[in-house]
Amino acid sequence: MSVEPRDGRVKGDRAHAERPKGTERQAAMAAALSELLRPIIAGSGHDLESLNVTPAGKRRVVRVVVDADGGVNLDDIATVSRDVSEALDGADDLLGGLPYVLEVTSPGVDRPLTEPRHWRRAAGRLVAVTTTQGQELEGRIISADEDKVVLDVAGQETGLAFSDLGPGRVQVEFKRVEATDLEDVGEEPDGH
Repeated sequence: MSVEPRDGRVKGDRAHAERPKGTERQAAMAAALSELLRPIIAGSGHDLESLNVTPAGKRRVVRVVVDADGGVNLDDIATVSRDVSEALDGADDLLGGLPYVLEVTSPGVDRPLTEPRHWRRAAGRLVAVTTTQGQELEGRIISADEDKVVLDVAGQETGLAFSDLGPGRVQVEFKRVEATDLEDVGEEPDGH
């Protein structure tokens, strides 16, 4: 016969009891690391979009996602990686003394547009979004500021406050190749 603890878990169900603590611990670790790294990353002209810490055997994987106006290139990733690595090496206590693997990346096209800066950086792109009233819209971002986004929806300019929008999604567009673009394919350069 097992005794039921006050929280409703079966006594001895250790794996179940530790899961929430581990998740809370990782969330606290990610929050502390974000607080440490945000000003360092901002110093290089980038925004910290997200930071995740996950266990991987006897080490941790620290995944840092950064973005900037004008996008992020490989030189930016290298600079941020170096700066973040130096900061993490000096803050060994935040990672519990365990070794870590650092991954620095930029957000993918599938990242939801949730902040005004996300919308601003996606200007000119086709997006899909659902309003808080449940209306589904698809349009091209004309402009965005701290309060609203202006979309071209079926040829009509539509201004929407961010408070009226759910997360937006950039739509992948494939440019149709015109016949005139194909004429030069396979031709040899002049003189041959």
